[in-house]
Amino acid sequence: MQIEVKAPEVVRGRVELPSSKSISNRVLVINALSGNGQMPNNVSDCDDTNVMIKWLTDRHSDTESGVPVIDIGAAGTAMRFSSALLAVSEGAFVITGTERMKNRPISILVNALRELGAEVAYVEKEGFPPLRITGNPHIKGGEISLPGSVSSQYISALLMIAPIMEEGLRLVLTGDIISRPYIDMTLGLMRAYGATAEWESDQRSIVVKHGRYEAMPYLVENDWSAASYWYEIVAFSRNEDVQIVLPGLFAKSMQGDSHGAEVFAMLGVDTRFEDDGTVVLSRSGERVGFLEYNFLQMPDLAQTFVVTCCMLGVPFHFTGLQSLKIKETDRIEALKTELAKLGFIIESRNDSELMWNGTCQAIATEQLAEVAIDTYEDHRMAMAFAPAALRLGSIRVNNPEVVSKSYPRYWSDLRSVGFQIHTAL
Repeated sequence: MQIEVKAPEVVRGRVELPSSKSISNRVLVINALSGNGQMPNNVSDCDDTNVMIKWLTDRHSDTESGVPVIDIGAAGTAMRFSSALLAVSEGAFVITGTERMKNRPISILVNALRELGAEVAYVEKEGFPPLRITGNPHIKGGEISLPGSVSSQYISALLMIAPIMEEGLRLVLTGDIISRPYIDMTLGLMRAYGATAEWESDQRSIVVKHGRYEAMPYLVENDWSAASYWYEIVAFSRNEDVQIVLPGLFAKSMQGDSHGAEVFAMLGVDTRFEDDGTVVLSRSGERVGFLEYNFLQMPDLAQTFVVTCCMLGVPFHFTGLQSLKIKETDRIEALKTELAKLGFIIESRNDSELMWNGTCQAIATEQLAEVAIDTYEDHRMAMAFAPAALRLGSIRVNNPEVVSKSYPRYWSDLRSVGFQIHTAL
C-alpha cells in the first residue's frame, strides 16, 4: 500500500497522543510480576504493547508439541522483555516473531539469562529467535557484566526480573553506557512498585535486592517520542500562526525523549508547559545555522531530527547513533537511502555518526512528485518523513500501516489538523 500526504496551509489543533510505549511495556512486565490482576491505566494501544497484553492474558492460545507458542510479531521490545519475563514464569514456552524478528540477534540477553540460572534454548538458528524457555520463578541471580553499549532493552529486561531472583542482581556495565535515560526509567518504575534498585556510587553498577513488587494502580503518561513528529510539523510550517496543543506531557518526565523539546528550541519551536500537563507548541522564528548533537540518550529521535534539519536546510553532525543499526531496520542506511531520493546526500561514519553539509541536488518537480518513501517495517521512518509534505507540498509513503507499532492513530491525527491523506497505490 502507498499513500500520498498533502499538507494544509495552516496547522492548528489539539492532539491526544498515545501513551508512552516505553513506559507501557515496562509497566506490563512489572505489573505481571507483582501479581496484580488489573492492567495499568492508559496503557498504549500500539502493536508492541498489544502483543504483550495478548500473551499475558492468554498464554495458551497456540501450541507446538504441547508447548504454548507466543508470537511477538515484529515487536523487538516485546521480544526482549517477554523473554526475560518468561524465564522467571512457571511453565515452558516458545517465543517467536516475524522473519525480520528471527534475524534480529538476541544472544546477549540469552547468555545473560543463562548465566543467572535461566533455561533458554534456540529453536532454529543459534543466536536468534525463536526461543524455547523453561521458566523458573526461583532462578539464582547474582552478579553479571554487560557492555554499557548494548541496547538498554537488554539491561532493562534483566533489571525488571531481578527482584524475583533468589540473590537479586548486581549488574556491572562496562565501557560507554548508551541510552541511560531508558535504564533510569526502568529503575524508577521498579521503585514505584516497591523494588529496591539503585545505581552504586561509581555510576557503573546497579544493585537490585531480592524482594517482591507491590500490586498497585499505575497511570501511564503520554509519549514524548510521538510528540517529536508534532514538533517537526511546527518547525516545517510556513505559517507563523501555527499552534499544536498536546495534553498529557510533563516537563519533569522520566522519558529521555522529553529532552527533544530543548533541541527543537534550536530549530525554532517554542514549548510552553501548562500546569495541567498540557504542552503548547508554536514557532519562535529563530533557529541555529548548524546543529551538532549527541543522540546517545535519545536515539529514537534521530530520524526526526535528520529529516527536520534537511528540510529546513540546517547542516548537522549527529553522533551517538550506534544503536540505530540494530533497531527495526538499519536506520542509518535507511535514512541515507530515502533522503537521497529527495536530493539530500548525507554521510555516515563509524556506524554511529550522520552528517550533512547543507547541499541538495536539484530534482525535477515531476520526478519529485513520484518519489515514494520506503519504510522498512519501521514505524519511525513513516512518521519522520510524512511531515515533510509541509515543505514539499506532498509526499508519498509506502506501507504506512507500520505506524501501528507505536502510534496507530498517527494518520487520523494528521487529518484532524488539515492534512489530506489518500491511497496512491
